[in-house]
Formats: sequence, structure tokens, C-alpha cells
Amino acid sequence: MAKKKQTRKKADKPKATKKKAAGRKPAAKRKSVAKKPLKKPLKKKAVARKVKKKKVTKKLVGKRKATKKKAKRAASLGRPKFTGEALLDQVFKEDYHARQIFTFLGVSSLKELEKFGPEEIVDRLSAPLVQTVQQIRKRLADHNRHLAGDLDYAVQRKQQRLGQ
Repeated sequence: MAKKKQTRKKADKPKATKKKAAGRKPAAKRKSVAKKPLKKPLKKKAVARKVKKKKVTKKLVGKRKATKKKAKRAASLGRPKFTGEALLDQVFKEDYHARQIFTFLGVSSLKELEKFGPEEIVDRLSAPLVQTVQQIRKRLADHNRHLAGDLDYAVQRKQQRLGQ
């Protein structure tokens, strides 16, 4: 006959449980107590305070953003397409009138032109015209003539000439 193998019965292992740290006492259980309703709810005050704080911070943040936006608006035009030494005749090849103005002003480069403001250019260009028109008015008034709608000037000029 065949021999039976003897098998050992394994003892059942105890289930793993959490070990409590030594020296700690278990937390006391709290009893639930019914709360009395307050006459004035605290939540409204807390909300009101929070709203005030939010408004203040929004105002500050808004002002900071506004100043940053202003700084961005004043940004440069970017990298120039022409150098400052570029000749105006090359930049304004097809604009004959502009080239005449540059000749009148005595400028030949972009740097020289950029020194003038738009009003200054108009004043410099129109000054000879105004002087010429004044000379025409004087000569006509001296010969008892006037331009259309310029009778008052002719009369004043004649009185000045006779008064001298």
C-alpha cells in the first residue's frame, strides 16, 4: 500500500488590524447638541465684509491694469523699414510734390525730415504765399483797387498812405 503523506494543518492566520500608536488615547466622542438659533445671523455680516474687500481689490486691480494698458498703447511702431540715412528721393520716388517740399525745406534724409513737425512744415511752406498775397493787396490798394471782399483793407491802406 501506498503511504499517505502527512500534511500539517496550518493554523488560521489572524486578520490584519490597524495597530494604534502607543501613548495615544482614543478621541472622545462628541455629543450632538441642538444649536439655538441666533437673533442676528452672522453670515450676512461676513458676506458684507467680503463684498467690501472684493470691491477694494477690484478697484486696485482695475487701476493697475489701466496703467499697464496705457503703457502698451504708447508702444513704438516697431522696427523701421528704412534707415535714418535713407535718401528721401529714393523713399518718395513716385511723389513729385513731396520731393519739391523736401527741396524747399533743404532736407535729403529721413533723419533730417523727422526733426520737423507737420505744423512747422505747413507754416514754412505757407509763409511765402502769405507774404506774396499781402504784397498783392498793398499794390492794388495803392492803385485804388482791391480783391473780391477786400474793400475794407484797401480803404484802411489808403487812409494810412494819406495820413503819412
